[in-house]
Amino acid sequence: MRIKVLPDDFAVKEVLAVPLAAGGRYAVYRAQKRAITTLQLRNRLAAALDLSPSAVTFPALKDRQAVAVQFGTVRGAGPRQVKGQGFTAERVGWLDRPLSPGDVAGNRFSVVLRDLSRGEVAQVTARLADMARWGLPNYFDDQRFGSRLAGGEFPGRLILRRDESGALRAHLTGRQIGDPPEVRTFKAFAAEHWGDWQALLARAPRPSNYRSVLTYLCDHPEGYRRALNLITPRVLSLYLAAYQSFLWNRLAGRYLQAQLAAANVPLVTIDVAGESLPVYGQLTEDLVASLSDLKLPLLHHRAQPDSPMVASFIETILQEEGFLLRDLKARVLKKAYLSKGARALLLFPQDVTWGAAEADERFSGRHKLTARFFLARGGYATLLFKAAGTADERFDTG
Repeated sequence: MRIKVLPDDFAVKEVLAVPLAAGGRYAVYRAQKRAITTLQLRNRLAAALDLSPSAVTFPALKDRQAVAVQFGTVRGAGPRQVKGQGFTAERVGWLDRPLSPGDVAGNRFSVVLRDLSRGEVAQVTARLADMARWGLPNYFDDQRFGSRLAGGEFPGRLILRRDESGALRAHLTGRQIGDPPEVRTFKAFAAEHWGDWQALLARAPRPSNYRSVLTYLCDHPEGYRRALNLITPRVLSLYLAAYQSFLWNRLAGRYLQAQLAAANVPLVTIDVAGESLPVYGQLTEDLVASLSDLKLPLLHHRAQPDSPMVASFIETILQEEGFLLRDLKARVLKKAYLSKGARALLLFPQDVTWGAAEADERFSGRHKLTARFFLARGGYATLLFKAAGTADERFDTG
């Protein structure tokens, strides 16, 4: 099974949970993007409006490899329509504040699955029906971990270790998914000439936040903490969120494995960012009742586990990472923090439908299938297809 073979194969439309007004201090835009990240969308929309990127807010990140429709706010007024490279945007209303993640109800997806045999079509549709009824583990999927470096290190983990120079080096030299060619070229140069801040400044992309960081380092060659805090706060928050999500996935996987093993529910595993995590097929009605409303805490220095089992798993996971719970505070940062709260253990797709299997024009003798569904905020569509294809070793996200 393959997804994202063609640009239009993966479409997502954001659904807001708040009503828009006829006037306000922030213009709300509905933007459609293709083959660019949400951060690139924000920057290009801001440039088209002659605004600082800080004046533009998108509450959720969408996959680069998708045709995505999402909402953002612009401080002040703006034209009804804006067009730029890889995006179009239309003003659709107003608010008195910028949109936040809590304003997003979820996303509607339309996904073309390709390179399927007849047997795989039957398998996938059966699994989709099972997941609509029984749910699936609500893991953060690979898109959340774009900042993870090739060797497996997280900039967020380095920040929590108070390794300021290491975190800064990861930011300036570590290749990340989604880096455009000019950034990859710059990072390769920075890795070879680390510490020569003048040379790095001369090669830094224009415009970019790298230049602000390097300008400071030219004047303060060992001022790593201050330089780290000059990185865009949204980027620092993403670094922390990626590592926090990694920890949550481990916690959810171990908790779920213990619960389902006790109930003799068969498990298989899927790969998420290099981690092997358990998924299941069907549950009993009692297990659905006990697990469907369960939430596990996002780990931070004041997290309060609500059961001894959860507390024990957290302690073990943090010991493996070389942390105590009190260490999970970004003490070297001034404007970025680990999130607080909890995340549902299980994800339940809604409004799940699929069309008839058709001949796949991209793979001779194979079939394609279009699946449509709604996921509440925070759910990952790609996770569904990993779980749906657990018996199919050819699963490929493109």
